[in-house]
Amino acid sequence: MDHKRILFAAGGTAGHINPALSVAGFLRYLHPQVEILFVGTADHMEARLAPAAGFAFRAIEISGFQRSLRLRNIKRNLATLRRLLRVTGQVEKILKEFRPDIVVGFGGYVSGPVLRTAARQGILTAIHEQNAFPGATNKALAGRADAVMLSSPAAAAHLRCKRPPVVTGLPVRRELLKADRAQSRLALGLDERPMLLSMGGSLGARAVNEAVCALITRLWKGRGIHFHHAYGQYGTWMPEELKRRGVPEHLPELTLREYIDDMPRCMAAADLVISRAGAASINELQAMGKPSILIPSPNVAENHQYYNAKALADRGAAVLLEEKELTPERLAHIVGELLGDPERLARMGEAAKAMAVPDANERIYAVLTQLTADR
Repeated sequence: MDHKRILFAAGGTAGHINPALSVAGFLRYLHPQVEILFVGTADHMEARLAPAAGFAFRAIEISGFQRSLRLRNIKRNLATLRRLLRVTGQVEKILKEFRPDIVVGFGGYVSGPVLRTAARQGILTAIHEQNAFPGATNKALAGRADAVMLSSPAAAAHLRCKRPPVVTGLPVRRELLKADRAQSRLALGLDERPMLLSMGGSLGARAVNEAVCALITRLWKGRGIHFHHAYGQYGTWMPEELKRRGVPEHLPELTLREYIDDMPRCMAAADLVISRAGAASINELQAMGKPSILIPSPNVAENHQYYNAKALADRGAAVLLEEKELTPERLAHIVGELLGDPERLARMGEAAKAMAVPDANERIYAVLTQLTADR
């Protein structure tokens, strides 16, 4: 692998990008001479996260199709069709200049044109599917890919693969596995009071942001909790709304950010996490052994986030709170109950840790190594 060139196609949400960054970081750790390029879109977080992690990045113009046929979405779909007519040329130029030995896709609409073009050119391709119910892009690519890797064996029933798929689990970044709680809390300036880490997803789920906004408004005066919240791309209204509700703008116990760039530090420092139940978030919680309140998105294919969350709740690792049951009162009650019971939090963390697949990076590395060795 030392002198290989590997292209990663990932974008749109943190759930697609972070696992790809984890694998890329692991490859670079084992083989410092490996050349790695990320391809994504210029207007999503991959354009920031990949360079921030020290990887080269190239942008293509592509967007996803909207399923709802409202007038606004029809216009967006027409724009997507126009981009599709141009994107193949953009990808061909990148492939010609970088000359990858293998192209690896981690789902999302970015992967589609990159993997299809690479496969047509005879370049080795591999895809990774993180959910039990595969996304549309990976369903379309599975029959062409030289290797299909899965987080869940259940996904195999929904894919037609050229070769038998391999269950690898979903990787998390090495920094998460190495993060130290005491050092992380010191770096964040925390005292002995508990820290609540909450996230509305990389785009910013309105329901989660509104519930956390109400939670902070209710609890900040007691000054007994450190709040650390990421409101996402569409949650930029939240700081102003909290100010309108009387929450001091520079409250020492409150940190608000659009996106958490230092997740290993924040996750390690947290006593309790409120989160959506995407595959990447679930795997990070398990890897870090963190108790959580999971609020599955009801707007995903096959309702897969509900089943992700239920798997943890059934093992006592999380509290499952469906969005239809999400109220400020309900959330505040659960948070208070959990933070008031350190022994239960510890049991939940241990249960989450027991569900982790700690060697997912190694398993994916083995697949990619075997694939390139065969060529």
